[in-house]
Amino acid sequence: MDALTGHLGELGHGLVTTVHLTVVTTIGALLLGVVVATLRVCPVPLLRGVGMVYVEVLQNLPLLALLVLFVFALPTIGITFPLFTSAAIVLAAYEGAYLAEAIRAGINTVGVGQAEAARAIGLTFGQSLRYVILPQGLRAVIQPMGNILIALLMNTSLAAAVGVVELTQAANNVNLVEAQPIAVFTGAGLAYMLLALVIGRITSMLERRWAIVR
Repeated sequence: MDALTGHLGELGHGLVTTVHLTVVTTIGALLLGVVVATLRVCPVPLLRGVGMVYVEVLQNLPLLALLVLFVFALPTIGITFPLFTSAAIVLAAYEGAYLAEAIRAGINTVGVGQAEAARAIGLTFGQSLRYVILPQGLRAVIQPMGNILIALLMNTSLAAAVGVVELTQAANNVNLVEAQPIAVFTGAGLAYMLLALVIGRITSMLERRWAIVR
């Protein structure tokens, strides 16, 4: 326990960074997921193709490779960002592809009659999506999106590989000093588990509150 109690400030800072990175990335990934899901169901073939390529590329590349490319390769052509910003951009882009597919699945659960009724009263595709289809589609996939956000939380640990001092990196720094890997990384693992439980609890509450009665 001394290995943890003697470094609570350092570990606490890493935990705060992890939470901050998760929140920022979640917002970016949700916005991107909605946009890409919209492209995927758009009646314009070119836009559907753009959405499909985005999802296929991001889902079939390792996240760590994307982080390394963004942080270490882009500066060679003059494109640089702070480490935290770089990690947030890459994580949002990566998880946005998975959220887009979850949201698209939710859109597909909305009955065809809903879209036809929207068109019948004069709504455009964009208006139908905004006011009729997306609200119902998002409510149908709250739990799957929650699972993706838990995966996003766990993936923030990969930011340590590019120099972001989040919880995993902070735990590693403490372990280098104390040489107590079991205590240090067990403590970090419990912190991740508690954060995941919080996300799961919130999504379960939202799912019950916004459940669609069919």
